[in-house]
Amino acid sequence: MKTALFPGAFDPVTNGHVDLMERALKLFDRLIVAVGHRGEKGVLFSVEERMEMLRETTRNMGAIEVTHFGGLLVDFAQSMGADVVIRGLRFFSDFEYEFQMALMNRKLSGSFETVFLMPSEQYSYLNSTLVKEIVTLGGPVTQFVPRAVEERLKKKLVRCKDV
Repeated sequence: MKTALFPGAFDPVTNGHVDLMERALKLFDRLIVAVGHRGEKGVLFSVEERMEMLRETTRNMGAIEVTHFGGLLVDFAQSMGADVVIRGLRFFSDFEYEFQMALMNRKLSGSFETVFLMPSEQYSYLNSTLVKEIVTLGGPVTQFVPRAVEERLKKKLVRCKDV
């Protein structure tokens, strides 16, 4: 059974993330989606909230497990039995950073492999930061995030704006 790990902040999960998960499931038997601990500074949703949104979003997608991790990605991947790590590439600027990380991870663990997936064209410009900004400014994000995520974003950001 081939297992892939898809790590990220997912603050919040977008339709672009979902697109990459669907693509990964075509290539691997099992997909572990892992919310990374980056300290809670600059993050809108807690790790638990992000995991809950991911579980709601992926409930009917198949062999997906949602979890969280801290520390080195290579150590976590090994502990989960993941053969490969999935990373999304939207633009050339993503490639430079991701390539550097992939080489460093390979250096830290000789058996570490990274697979780069490109999202559907309709999601190539999409990221969580833009989605949060649109909501903060009162714009619609229905086409960018799953419905449950949109509702939570509006509640959280309206509360933050009122404070």
